[in-house]
This record gives sequence, C-alpha cells and structure tokens, in this order.
Amino acid sequence: MHFELTDDQRRLREAARGLAAAFTDEYWAECDANGEFPWEFYRAFADGGWLGIAIPEAYGGGGLGLLEASLLMEEIAASGAGMNGCSTMHLSIFGLNTIVKHGSARLREEILPRAADGSLHVCFGVTEPDAGTDTTRIGTFARRDGDDYVISGRKVWITKAGQSQKMVLIARTTPRADVAKPTDGMSLFLIDIESDAVELKPIPKLGRNAVASYEVFIDDLRVPASARVGEEGEGFAYLLDGLNPERILLAHEALGIGRAALARAVRYANERVVFDRPIGRNQGVAFPLAEAVTRLDAAELMARNAAWRYDNGLSCGREANMAKYLCADAGFAAADQAIQTHGGMGYAREYHVERYFRESRILRLAPVSQEMVLNYVSTKVLGLPKSY
Repeated sequence: MHFELTDDQRRLREAARGLAAAFTDEYWAECDANGEFPWEFYRAFADGGWLGIAIPEAYGGGGLGLLEASLLMEEIAASGAGMNGCSTMHLSIFGLNTIVKHGSARLREEILPRAADGSLHVCFGVTEPDAGTDTTRIGTFARRDGDDYVISGRKVWITKAGQSQKMVLIARTTPRADVAKPTDGMSLFLIDIESDAVELKPIPKLGRNAVASYEVFIDDLRVPASARVGEEGEGFAYLLDGLNPERILLAHEALGIGRAALARAVRYANERVVFDRPIGRNQGVAFPLAEAVTRLDAAELMARNAAWRYDNGLSCGREANMAKYLCADAGFAAADQAIQTHGGMGYAREYHVERYFRESRILRLAPVSQEMVLNYVSTKVLGLPKSY
C-alpha cells in the first residue's frame, strides 16, 4: 500500500495548477458578481485539452482515470476558482460517463469528440421539484410514439443549461405504479435543448453565480428513439455509473475550496498585527486553522481511496459517499474558519473568503445532501432498516 502520486499524476497536477493560476481571485470575483460565465477560463482549458481528460482516446479524449480528473478539479478549486471554475467542466467528466459506457456507437461518435474539444456543452437533467432526492418519483415522462419519444416534464437545479446544446435526461418510460421495483421503468436520453419545446428559467441563488442553475420546462419535445441511451427502462442503473464519479469529483472540489480558504487565512494570520504581534501567534487563531488542515488531510485520504477503487473496477459506493461527506464538511469548516480568522474583513468581498464560504456551502447540499449520505451509510454499510 502506498499513497504517493505517480510522476505523471504529479506533472498533471502541476500543469493544471499553473494554468489555473493565470485566472486570479479578482477574475473570479468579477465573474461571480456580474453573473458572467467564465468563457476565457473555459476556452483556456479546452484549448489545453483538459476537458476530455476522462473521455476515451478513440474519441479525442485523454483516456485517463477518475483520479486524474479529480486532481484536475481539486487544483482548479484550490486556485481560487472554486465551484465557479469547476462547474464549467466537471459535467463533461461524470455526466458523459453514461454515454461512454452505454451509448450507441453513433451517439459516442456524435457527442464525445465535441465534448472533448470543448465545442459542445452538455448538462445533466435528473432533479425535479416534486421528487428531490427520490429519483424514482420523477414526473418527466417519455411516451413512445412510433420511432420517436415525446417528452414532457420539469427539471430543476440544472447547471449550465443556458450554455448547453444537449442534456442527458432521465425520464420515466413506464409509470411507477406499473413496475416491479421503483427503480425500473426509467430511461436515459440525450436530448437537444435548443428547441421551442424547452424553456429555461435561471434560479437566483446564494453562490457560484458565474455558472447559472436553471429550471427547465419540457413540453412535448419529440426526440428520435436513437437519442435513447442504452435499453428502455434501464436508465436508473445507467445513472449510477455517473453518480459515484460525481461524488468523488465534487469531494475533491470541496478539498480544493477548503485549501484555498485556508491559504488565505494563514497568510492573513501571519500578516495581521494586533496588540503588537501577528494574530497567528494566538492559539485561539492558530489551533482552529491547525484543526482545519488536519480535517482536510484526513478527508483527502478517503477521496483518493474512492477514486482509486473506481479506477480499479472495485465497488466504491461506500467510499464515494463517505468521501463526499467528509470533504464537504472539511471544506466548509475551513472556509468558515477563514472568515473567522479575518474577523470583520472576512465579511468583505475584498478578501475573497466570503466567496469561498458561499461556494463551499453548496457541497453540503449537492450532489447529495449530507443527510442522504448518512441514510446510505446507515442502511447499505451498517445494515440498519431504512427510515424512508
């Protein structure tokens, strides 16, 4: 057992760190304040070939694993980009995993090369306002009509829908009441969202304002059967191929935000002088920062383990969920302590830690809440009866 990155992984991390460093905290603060998608940043990483890091080489991607993709996301977040930076591209990594594994040859050839070079944006449509985390109760329905499907429904919290041309969408193709298991009867589709049958409505929100989230209304959208991913009725099983990678990637993003916040807090604690000495000399300031880095380092081990297990074809549901839980808490605690270390100035936008705080809070809610992770651990790991 060893915990060292390979030489290639270290070089990858250093290259990602160098490119991300070209985009300053001021750049991200301006994008966030103005609600502007960070196109300059996105194109820099697209031109560098980073967007297809986990897409197979046969389709123009890097053919690397989830661990390498996670290192990329962590470095982007730690640069100060936070979720505003990561959310521009992580959907291309975990969202397209379902196409890589289950899409037809035609779909893979149509979508993956353009996703890898950054010319195609794809969003991920799962969550619904009346279903929440219980995906089995989604109301979006795809009705078969000859060689087509006609889809109607509503999705919510769809990241980057306004910049996307396609959406990986889960919809019921058989009513829940007519299936043996609630997870049966759902299908995945790759749909065009640049259509009169699709309406997008941005959601005003607390943080990550450079990358908007949307409500999506779909009214009798006709799509060919060839847009279905895999077999009809097997969509939930296919969806799981994206959920564990999503948890692992976002766990690393939470780590990155926590490390960005911690770096600013340590710098301030060394520079800020009160009562004729730097405040970092006071244990009331120093010890909480020491605890923050300890928790980040511990959470990192679980996140690395989860990514390694996924890349080696091992079961990783336990590790992926625990990594998301631990990293989200550690990242948020570090961002919160960064504000506390700055005192009143931590509340000012000038020092950027308030932005880290707002973005780190997202990760205790999404892609799955901390409470739902504990539901998973209590039932799937400990074998306790379900409470829901």
